[in-house]
Amino acid sequence: MKVKAAVVNGVNTNYSFESLNLAELQHDEVRVRIVATGICHSDDALRLGHAGFGFPAVLGHEGAGIVEQVGSSVNHIAKGDHVVLAYAYCSHCNHCLEGIPAACTDWLSLNWGSLRKDGSAFFTKDDGTAVSNFFHQSSFSTYTNVKVSNVIKVEKDLDLRILGPLGCGLMTGVGTIVNGLQAKPGSSIVILGTGAVGLAAMMAAKIAGCSTIIAVDIHDSRLALSKELGATHTINSKNTDVLERVREITNQVGVNYSIDTTGISDVMKLSLDVLAIRGVAAPIAVTNHDLVLNTLNDLVISSKKMIGVLMGATIPQLTIPKMIEFYKNGDFPFDKLIQFYPFEEINQASADSLSGKTIKPVLILDPNYSV
Repeated sequence: MKVKAAVVNGVNTNYSFESLNLAELQHDEVRVRIVATGICHSDDALRLGHAGFGFPAVLGHEGAGIVEQVGSSVNHIAKGDHVVLAYAYCSHCNHCLEGIPAACTDWLSLNWGSLRKDGSAFFTKDDGTAVSNFFHQSSFSTYTNVKVSNVIKVEKDLDLRILGPLGCGLMTGVGTIVNGLQAKPGSSIVILGTGAVGLAAMMAAKIAGCSTIIAVDIHDSRLALSKELGATHTINSKNTDVLERVREITNQVGVNYSIDTTGISDVMKLSLDVLAIRGVAAPIAVTNHDLVLNTLNDLVISSKKMIGVLMGATIPQLTIPKMIEFYKNGDFPFDKLIQFYPFEEINQASADSLSGKTIKPVLILDPNYSV
């Protein structure tokens, strides 16, 4: 079938709208009509060449929509179901069976592989050119085919226009707190960068009972929102020495946990420096920047840890319903981060995200949708 998609044809090029051919549905896939999708920093990181990827490509991996068709082996999702889309996983490797699908043995081939496992393309141009897929989802398209493991069914009275970001950025922030750092009540944390991921982590830290939550950013407007959403302290790193201020706040002890969402080398190093003895840092940005450490001074002497946490180490089918529950209870008001854009304004939405003007841009692909 023909779909309208925002295509990236090369590194550091804008999105361009094209009519593509969507492949036939395979037995274990679900076809979804995309209602809305978030733009995640990872989309622009790939587009700008910060992480290797094959172009042309349809990016997008924070989709929400309505099921149009299911493959022959799909038995728990049906046409008309409302769904949020997250990452794909195999469901049968040791890590998946242990309940850690973000560590799936096939994670890279499923989510970063561009083509299906059998080598076929998800999308093609009329001249036969294969167009790469992202996250087995490619939600910057009016319709897309996804794996069953991508799909999280949600209640039909929920607004699909706000739910897409739960599938990546927000889930990553929440999961890093809950699963990665396993933050304890009464603990302290520094969150470096208060975009969507950082603010989601901050709200999760509040839910987890952290008593000292320090938000660091260069935008006063974001720091004000951080205060509103649960930060106990805010630091503008443009005009304040972050390490000195954190030590002042913590009586020279440092914090138990830190999260870096910026991917900037100096800031990633700072995420270690602000830690207390036995503190744990989680750098979770998609970045092309390196980090240089002296393992003795930066880790060993103070028994510090730096851990990798992919996608918040979540099980999306469990985590997303839990985030929706937090939202309903008023504990996770993630809708305050969202600004809507028509699909046709994807390049403006991307620019506003990169400049910091918009925390979480959401593209509306179906303007006729209503709850």
